[in-house]
Amino acid sequence: MNATAPLYVPPPEAAAASAMGRYLAAHGFADYDEAWRWSVRDLEAFWASVWEWFAVSSARPYDRVLARRSMPGAQWFPGARLNYVDQARRWPADRLALVARSEAGPPAEWSYGELFDQVARAAAGLRQLGVQAGDRVAGYLPNIPEAVVAFLASASLGAVWSACSPDFGAQAVLDRFRQIEPTVLIAADRYTFKGATIDRRDVVAQLTAGLPSLKATVVLPHTWPRAEPLEPTPRPFDHPLWILYSSGTTGPPKAIVHGHGGVLLEHLKAVALHCDVGGGAANIGGGDRFFWFTSTGWMMWNFLVGGLLTGATIVLYDGSPAYPDMGALWRLAGETGVTYFGTSAPYLQACAKAGVEPAAVADVSRLRAVGSTGAPLPPEGFHWVYDHVKADLALGSVSGGTDLCTAFVGSSPTLPVHAGELQCRCLGAKVEAWDAGGAARIGEVGELVITEPMPSMPLRFWDDEGDERYRASYFATYPGVWRHGDWIRITDRGTAIIYGRSDATLNRGGVRMGTSEFYRVVESLPEVADSLVVDTGWLGQEGRLRLFVVLSGGAALDERLRATIVARLRADLSPRHVPDAIVAVAEIPRTLNGKKLEVPVRRILLGEPPESVVGSEAVANPGALATFVGMLD
Repeated sequence: MNATAPLYVPPPEAAAASAMGRYLAAHGFADYDEAWRWSVRDLEAFWASVWEWFAVSSARPYDRVLARRSMPGAQWFPGARLNYVDQARRWPADRLALVARSEAGPPAEWSYGELFDQVARAAAGLRQLGVQAGDRVAGYLPNIPEAVVAFLASASLGAVWSACSPDFGAQAVLDRFRQIEPTVLIAADRYTFKGATIDRRDVVAQLTAGLPSLKATVVLPHTWPRAEPLEPTPRPFDHPLWILYSSGTTGPPKAIVHGHGGVLLEHLKAVALHCDVGGGAANIGGGDRFFWFTSTGWMMWNFLVGGLLTGATIVLYDGSPAYPDMGALWRLAGETGVTYFGTSAPYLQACAKAGVEPAAVADVSRLRAVGSTGAPLPPEGFHWVYDHVKADLALGSVSGGTDLCTAFVGSSPTLPVHAGELQCRCLGAKVEAWDAGGAARIGEVGELVITEPMPSMPLRFWDDEGDERYRASYFATYPGVWRHGDWIRITDRGTAIIYGRSDATLNRGGVRMGTSEFYRVVESLPEVADSLVVDTGWLGQEGRLRLFVVLSGGAALDERLRATIVARLRADLSPRHVPDAIVAVAEIPRTLNGKKLEVPVRRILLGEPPESVVGSEAVANPGALATFVGMLD
């Protein structure tokens, strides 16, 4: 792969005009690599430069950038007093702030003036309901403008926002919200998906009854009181902004607390510099339109809202990406003039399998970039984008997580795009690949670690006495170093390849391989719609390698297909990675955010009961787990 030519090289004039290009030039860097090395060596100078570059609004200046350089427990920008909302509302009132589309209901377009008029009304309403700084406001909402309003209103008061999307069942929501004891619940009692209206009145009633901390439940549509002047209260840099949740596949969902200042700086850097949204020459007058297909229950919703920090127009969509067909999101992009189209790797792969031709079904003339996350995008996915979407766009495959609410391995508009590779380690993110002895390696697969603090690392987990769960989650393996739980390889040109979860590694005869490599081979076959691979080895003992496949319509797992799968794996991976068994299943179990449940299935195959390895409310399709019960290794 290292020898292949890039699929795309940004024209020099476009690279120079991008926000990243202008930032590099202004700070005297010859190239991105030089800037990255400086950014992770001199943390204080780098993050001070981000503050200054974006003219962060602060009611009080900071005393210093990094008062304590440790993980966990780094202390950033002590003395500063700011509010996320001040940065988001600084743009001209007539600039377009958001465009919203859904399967049902009229489209909406709001200027920054209109958006913040609604925020002022909601803030006044929350204040009348008794919400104060530090209180939690919970949202059970689809991806609609009212969700953005509720978040910004909460943040303006210094309250702490937390959300679940309405496809979450009552128990999944209660598992999350009971931990944080919200004061107010803002809920939608229905949503639309695949052409059907899903009634959630019973769930809203269960949430109201099951959250004794509530002072009020506000059900949309709702008319907030007459607007009062919006006056966001300045808060310390590390004042909680929102609470996100882990998937809940290894115990109760972890309630992850992020701060106003850390999120603000990180999203300015990530959205404007790395995605080139809002901060580049193309956004003069607010020209950028930033879209990511997401729900309010995924951190990418929070990242999408970060487009408001850069003066871009964010594009919201409420509905199925496959309704009425797989071209729906591409048509949405064309109709709304999207310039940055964000989605998941599985969606791009599904489009390829379905034979979608985005350039034929939609006007993609304004599209400058495509972002992909949620899973590694294989080389074939890269080629499909350039062959079927547009040949002259920047494709950014990025990797990060809910834990930091950002990508720490990502994209840059100044760098070439190579198939199957993430363009760079992000500025300020000292990502390394560590071998078993804790040494950083180039060109070898290792544990993904972060060896220097970042401002958007969690402040803490909610209700985590002594930070015990927090430390156990990220710092137990390497004290003082963040272990993320993925396999990564850093190439000699500074790009990166993600190989999947390190706790789901396929270790056959001493040859380790990430699951993403396996899926790339198996799911390239037209007969295979989806797959899951599990290695049941443990404590150095080799177990069985099992492959579960979901077949495409009309396909059968006959001897011919089995032989084809085996031959392809033998040739493209290694003879050691030929599965001991290939089993057809109706569906692959996934989390609510679409990730394959590799580790829970492995534990079920080793004899643990499903209820002890994953809560059914953390699974998008809990019935799929039943298939694996009794298939003991």
